[in-house]
Amino acid sequence: MSERVGAPETVAEIQHPDVATWRPATRADLDEMVVLVDACDRVDHPTWLTPREDVEEIFELSHIDPERHTRLGFTADGDLVAMAGILVHPSQDKHVYVYCTGMVHPGWRRRGIGTEVLRWEYETAQTELARTEAELPGAIFLHAYEHDADARALGARRGMPEERWFTTMLRDLSQPIPDVPLDAGSPGLRIETFGPQWRDPTRVARNDAFRDHWGSLETPPERWERFVGGAQFRDDLSRIVVDGDRVVAMALATVNEDDWEVQGYTSAYVALIGVVRDYRGRRLAPAVITALLNAARDAGLEKVNLDVDTESPTGANSLYGRLGFDATDREVAMVSRF
Repeated sequence: MSERVGAPETVAEIQHPDVATWRPATRADLDEMVVLVDACDRVDHPTWLTPREDVEEIFELSHIDPERHTRLGFTADGDLVAMAGILVHPSQDKHVYVYCTGMVHPGWRRRGIGTEVLRWEYETAQTELARTEAELPGAIFLHAYEHDADARALGARRGMPEERWFTTMLRDLSQPIPDVPLDAGSPGLRIETFGPQWRDPTRVARNDAFRDHWGSLETPPERWERFVGGAQFRDDLSRIVVDGDRVVAMALATVNEDDWEVQGYTSAYVALIGVVRDYRGRRLAPAVITALLNAARDAGLEKVNLDVDTESPTGANSLYGRLGFDATDREVAMVSRF
């Protein structure tokens, strides 16, 4: 892949006259990193906040090397005002994907700092792709919300086309929830509340269900355990459809109570919805989603939200509309492919 990527021989360190020091992130920086992420969240996507444990993943996951993959930018007074980072996806059997994850404090934007952050991220991502020995397709991703003209302009200047759109949708649980029974022609199917015994069977089902989805790679056990074992994951709200001992559909929920402050209502987030490919066409998706909606309503929550690929091969965006979800925000993925 190295010839296709054209990575620089060395990646120049970030330099900017307003930022005195750039260095790799360490665990001792975690508190300051969380404060920076929170400040950016409240401007960039003011209806949800990043959990602390998501920031902490930088130091927890085996496929992230903070020394190589992160840079923090401090002012002369020692204030953290920018963060550069890349995430190399751990699954590399079919594609090699790298994601740019940096940010600049809202009070320090429009000074050219973001341009330098993305330059370092992009070139570092190129070097990671070039390190890959297998001759696989590679890609570098940058995500931005539709209203974030500055971030989209950064991607455009870097030569990253806007390739795919995602829509955030919101469901008011005070409205009636339709009754969607399981397929009567498959008596062995049943809906279960997610529990520890279903962790790995659900991961296997997730990987099958998303094999034909845009930009999706397999979730390995380490990342999966981090997700289903996380503080925000809610077994009691999550639902799966089971046939025998096989998970064939899932709707998995998380709750971040910090979101409620900025949203102005209580909510759950449907982090994952999928049906394995050989069980599609049996209305399992609406059945498992409505089971989750009922669980969230019964738990006293007011709303449920999710994100959907606007060009999903399963027609998911139309399905969610029929189940009472309304579109709110849109996010775009900018991609360089090699």
